[in-house]
Order: sequence, then C-alpha cells, then structure tokens
Amino acid sequence: MSEGLVASVAGYPVSVDEVDAAEARLRRGRRAAALPAAGTAEGRQLRRWLTQVIVTERVVAVEAAARGLTARDAPAQAELLPDTTARLEIGSVAAAVLADPRARALFADVTAAVRIGDDDVADYHARNPLRFAAPRPGPDGWRAPPRTGPPLAQVRPAIADHLRGAARRRGFRVWLDARRAALVRLAPGYEHPGDPRQPDNTHRH
Repeated sequence: MSEGLVASVAGYPVSVDEVDAAEARLRRGRRAAALPAAGTAEGRQLRRWLTQVIVTERVVAVEAAARGLTARDAPAQAELLPDTTARLEIGSVAAAVLADPRARALFADVTAAVRIGDDDVADYHARNPLRFAAPRPGPDGWRAPPRTGPPLAQVRPAIADHLRGAARRRGFRVWLDARRAALVRLAPGYEHPGDPRQPDNTHRH
C-alpha cells in the first residue's frame, strides 16, 4: 500500500490525513482531557480505532449506494441504540457509525427480515419473569421491586421488541464484519485495535 495511506476500501484509498483530521477533531472536543497522549501505545490504539470508524463509514457509503438507500430511509438513532447495553452489543465502531442516517438506513435494510418466534418470547419470559414487570409502590413514595412477574400475554410485545432489537444488532454486526473483511485492506500500523498481531494490543491470554 502506498506511503501516506492507512487503508483502502473497495479499492479506494484512505489517507493518513483523514485519520489526522479525525484525531484533531476529537482533541478539540469536550472530552479531549480523557484522550490518551499522542505517540503513546494508547494514542496509537486511538488512531487505529479512528481508522476503523473511517473505513466502516466508507463501507456503509458503498453498500448504501449499491442498495439505493438515502438518509430519508433512516430510522431514529434511539430506535436502534436505545441504551448503553445496545451500544455494547453492537460494538463501539458500529455504534459510532450509526450516527450517520445512511448507516441507519442500511441497518434497517440489512435486518428487515429478522423475526422472533413465539417460542423465543415464551422462553425468555420463563427465564426472566420480572424483566418487564412494573415496580410496585413502596414506602415514602419510593418504588419497590415487583414480587411477581406479569403474565406472558401482557408483556409479549415488549419482549418481542427487545429480542428483535438484540437480534437485529447482532445480525448487522455480523454482516458488517463480513463486508469489512471483503472490502477493507489496512496498512501496517493501522490494524484493528484488537488484532493480537499488532504490538500495542494489550489483551493477553
């Protein structure tokens, strides 16, 4: 790969300048004090993460264009990532990219066929009977945990929505990983932060 490039996506180059600009924006932002110092192992890991975000944005652009998707097709971000657990499920790179409405339109298109069966809903309710139970009134205006779970019929829609959301996030993550593997080529020094072959990876077994 040519000098000055960190990656290519579907044959199109991604320059070091793009990573530099993304890092500079972060270091000018309100969370700059929490960022690792430039030039350290953690600072290089930040640049690898930024590279992953940039190449994933390119993959999204390629795939959205191929499917004829635009921002008008996008669901709200809160619909796809309603809480911190959802962001952890899908991974930090995909969560960052889903700020782009084109990525959310692609998510909706890729996962449109995901369905949850009645047996899955019933099994979940049996394992987690209090998961969607409303808290009960407690002393002094506080709310106390419920003692018994609601019947399945009462919470079936909530459980189905919960399970389908998790299944869609899992499906999109797997699909996105496959498309990145097919379209992205990374330059030495810009490997995935979790790649055990790169020297700054600190996850050891």
